[in-house]
Amino acid sequence: MGGRRGSRLFDYGELRLLVLAMIAEQPRYGYELMKAIEERMGGSYSPSPGVIYPTLSWLEDMGYTAAETEEAGRKRYRITPEGEAFLAANRAAVDDLLARVGSVGGAPDGVPAPILRGMENLKLALRLRHRRGPIDRTAAEAIAAALDAAALAVERT
Repeated sequence: MGGRRGSRLFDYGELRLLVLAMIAEQPRYGYELMKAIEERMGGSYSPSPGVIYPTLSWLEDMGYTAAETEEAGRKRYRITPEGEAFLAANRAAVDDLLARVGSVGGAPDGVPAPILRGMENLKLALRLRHRRGPIDRTAAEAIAAALDAAALAVERT
């Protein structure tokens, strides 16, 4: 997420706006929202239930969404007229946020989702390996060779 300070992906209230905007697109369950956000973020971020469900409760408490409980006890959230008015009043922030997180099937800055996921996986693997302890010369050479081979394969595509 270019230009973001610190480790926070969203500023205060932005996740609420994103969730509400996605519910405005179509009614959704909490799990569907988690997966849809992960897809929009190209696999680089997936909100946890501990983030999504309190957000949904807040939106419902504010009157911006209404939940319809089905037989299985699952709640499907839909936007209310108050929620539509809130989105309209915050349209510039919503548009900026949606542009920043990308669109379904893509990622910010036009990087295809599978590439972004691969880049994030590589960064994570390197961080995890580094945390395990010092990297000796043999391991460093093996890692460098793997990175060089990946770079060459990317160049050839």
